[in-house]
Amino acid sequence: MQIYLSRPDITDREIEAVCAVLRSPDLSLGPKLEDFERAFSKYIGRKHAIAVSNGTSGLFMCLSALGIGQGDEVITTPFTFISSATSIMMVGAKPVFVDIDPVSLNIDPAQIESRITERTKAILPVEIFGNPTGLDHVCEMAARHDLAVIEDSCEALGSALNGRKAGTFGTMSVFAFYPNKQITTGEGGMILTDADDLAQLCRSLRNQGRGRGGSWLAHERLGYNFRLSDINCALGIVQLSRLHDIKAKRKRVAKWYQELLADDERLIVPAEPEHCDMSWFVFVVRLTDKFAPELRNQILQQMMNRNIQVSNYFPPVHLIPFIAKPFGYRPGDFPIAESVSQRTIALPFHNHLTEDQIGIVCKNLRELLDNETMSIV
Repeated sequence: MQIYLSRPDITDREIEAVCAVLRSPDLSLGPKLEDFERAFSKYIGRKHAIAVSNGTSGLFMCLSALGIGQGDEVITTPFTFISSATSIMMVGAKPVFVDIDPVSLNIDPAQIESRITERTKAILPVEIFGNPTGLDHVCEMAARHDLAVIEDSCEALGSALNGRKAGTFGTMSVFAFYPNKQITTGEGGMILTDADDLAQLCRSLRNQGRGRGGSWLAHERLGYNFRLSDINCALGIVQLSRLHDIKAKRKRVAKWYQELLADDERLIVPAEPEHCDMSWFVFVVRLTDKFAPELRNQILQQMMNRNIQVSNYFPPVHLIPFIAKPFGYRPGDFPIAESVSQRTIALPFHNHLTEDQIGIVCKNLRELLDNETMSIV
């Protein structure tokens, strides 16, 4: 039996909501779009929510709306999904990387200031794996230097730091709803901001540059087709209404893993950070430094051979060739991110996992570690 890495949590309520839209004449730019935006804005606690086609387009639109472009620099993390960096490149700016904190795995606030130049226009921090630790310090530093903060909350829906929800720290923030996220719309994303002008501009950018109240063929600026259909939004409305339950299920799965693996000194097992209410996105363990990095890839392959889906999370973004070459990044530039990247093992993580399945995953992982430990000795 295959144990899947991730699976969406879809119930009959979501199916019925989608079918209701399909029976209506409003498949796009209809009432479900506004309903989803309104519900999301209320949940996060920000004035404006703008639904978009995915998280990548959301980040791109935030950068565009803030006027960031050719010759500008945006500080971000090298340990992230590639979109955090490529969205910066898409507007013609340069991603300037800062190494990560070895515990939170988020961008290290203590190292940001040394990377700020006269060309720096914004900081794009990422709440890795749903962990918002350090976002308050990043925003304090940004305010001192009059820099915008684009908060990449694509992995953090439902998380909070000191009672403050992820998505409320930055000038703008972005969530994503790919099927492996806490909630899904199939494909989709959401921009959040309290600024009226930025929200209005993003609504225009997502809809081919059309102006507010203008006709369908009236275009005020260069825009894009980054709309989210009412079909997706109907799915999102139901998913968002179930977030409390979804989050609890994911916490339960994380707890099962922690109970079975926390005593294994060969692994670094994630725990809920202090002062955080963690909305778990993935469950990623790491091999300790006693093992050669090559062992991780062997374990990934052998787990897959045993019908247990696993993955690495994430390769270092700054070493991806089409990013490294034009900007001159090399191995060793960000040693913590590179070391972490070589040792990560993302274990199966979704709401449908049973305690018995978690036991199977952990048993197989321990067996492989035992075998490799013996071979090293």
